[in-house]
Amino acid sequence: MTQSPIPLLLLLLLLLLLFFFFDYKPLNLLVSVVYRCSSKKAKAAAFSFLPILTWLPSYPVKQYLFSDVVSGLSTGVVQLPQGLAYAMLAAVPPVYGLYSSFYPVLLYTFFGTSRHVSVGTFAVISLMIGAIVVREAPDAMFYVPSANGTNGTNATAVLDVEARDLKRVQVAVVLTTLVGIIQFVFGLLRFGFVAIYLTEPLVRGFTTAAAVHVVVSQLKYLLGVKTQRFSGPLTVIYSLKAVGSHITNTNVSTVMLGLACIVFLYVCKDLNERFKKKLPIPIPGEIIVVIATTSLSYGMSLSHDYQMDVVGKIPTGLLPPVTPEFSLLPNLITDSIAVAIVGFSMGISLAKTFALKHGYSVDSNQELIALGLCNFLSSFFQTFAITCSMSRSLVQESTGGKTQVTALAAIIMVNLLGMFKQFRDIPALWRTSKIELAIWLVAFVASVLLGLDYGLLVAVAFAILTVIYRTQSPKSAILGRVAGTGLYCDVDEYEEATEYEGIKIFHSNSSIYFANSDLYVYTLKEKVILTVCFKYCAEGKRNLIPFTSFEQRNIGRKKPSGEQQRRIPLPGWTEAIDVMCTE
Repeated sequence: MTQSPIPLLLLLLLLLLLFFFFDYKPLNLLVSVVYRCSSKKAKAAAFSFLPILTWLPSYPVKQYLFSDVVSGLSTGVVQLPQGLAYAMLAAVPPVYGLYSSFYPVLLYTFFGTSRHVSVGTFAVISLMIGAIVVREAPDAMFYVPSANGTNGTNATAVLDVEARDLKRVQVAVVLTTLVGIIQFVFGLLRFGFVAIYLTEPLVRGFTTAAAVHVVVSQLKYLLGVKTQRFSGPLTVIYSLKAVGSHITNTNVSTVMLGLACIVFLYVCKDLNERFKKKLPIPIPGEIIVVIATTSLSYGMSLSHDYQMDVVGKIPTGLLPPVTPEFSLLPNLITDSIAVAIVGFSMGISLAKTFALKHGYSVDSNQELIALGLCNFLSSFFQTFAITCSMSRSLVQESTGGKTQVTALAAIIMVNLLGMFKQFRDIPALWRTSKIELAIWLVAFVASVLLGLDYGLLVAVAFAILTVIYRTQSPKSAILGRVAGTGLYCDVDEYEEATEYEGIKIFHSNSSIYFANSDLYVYTLKEKVILTVCFKYCAEGKRNLIPFTSFEQRNIGRKKPSGEQQRRIPLPGWTEAIDVMCTE
């Protein structure tokens, strides 16, 4: 029997409270002896590790409590059906989505630094987990001979759903444990800077591709057809082909109910967006759909009379803590790194967005630690990996949240509409940066065709190559001053920018190193020295044609009569400039 870790956690929390709020002398002495530092430094370290200690003692109850309660109720109403729905994406029974919506939220309250993000299940992470779980525990492993056969004659194989679900839960839980360990260790090693390489176009292209994967995976539920669940490269193509081959088996009742739910949810979301300033809380479309369809299913016997799939019985209560099946770890190491990085990138991007909007700061390393602890500790209570949700975070923020006190296929599809709106990035990036557009497209196409894990790897590798390209081919310009201001702009792009007489201001947007040093010198000569040479020629009233030493090596032609090569010394330069001149 596994011993519960809850008493140990409570003991540690009690000791911290004694130390910080009552100046508990024995613990104070212990900290000084063990860590060889003052109690002030130890307290600062604990405040950094437990950010809740910095704001909870001074929490303004009258100012914040009502807003936090309303925000918490609104977010919880959205989280409940999303937890059930995203568990389907993770290929585990729906109740585990509820577990994953409970424990991580409590833990993030203690360790997180963002005041507005909503931690819990998320479509992209759930889909990645589902692909891994199906790969490790496919249906083919759990077919057993039917009991209807006699002595093995005419026996048919049936799927042992209970054994399959048990195995898949074990895989998801162990994966979550490993994800938590990786994120926690990365946080301790101050690896929060890795978020720099997950650029916004990369993340948006990746999440848009993930939305495509999610929608394709839900088509069979919307149509009511039975198909195999695929994983790995070309999953989208195989899934669409499988659904197309079974399209004649479509359950019309399932389609009608699903479309009705989609229309209702879309209207609710549109109303919430239009009247968010007037509504005290958003219209809980998801929970209304769950209640209505559950009542309809029970009253009309949809499962029996119309052959519609239903979730079935959901157990009540919480599970006791158990030790994950660590023997499954070796096959999940690579996958866990991908899930850990994607989960962190989504969380930190949302946290920084809200922090910038509301005027506070978040610590990327502490966010890694917080997510790591949420995943690791929660995994002992049978949860799957979590991160911050975009839709729920927007609900939490828009309903006035101040602090952290606060038909399933249709629900999934409608909640992904925001991700599909990211296709609008393409024309905007075309106008502003072709390189950023290339990163977006590579992340999207690679993730759709190769799967989310390999797609992320390809996208990150391509993003790193673009960094190398940008540093090797930096943008350079001659700057001029805009009259009446302190601004200096490219004289080729801004007519108002004028150069100082006798001064050339050369600007390069990249640092100089071995890979771009030659190009830097070449560009410098082209933009500065040759322009000076042209001016020299004009003043001398000669028809001089300047060219660089690079071009001089490759010319290899005889000079026409009347032309001669001259070397013109320029003040302040150690090398003369080769020119062709006609007297």
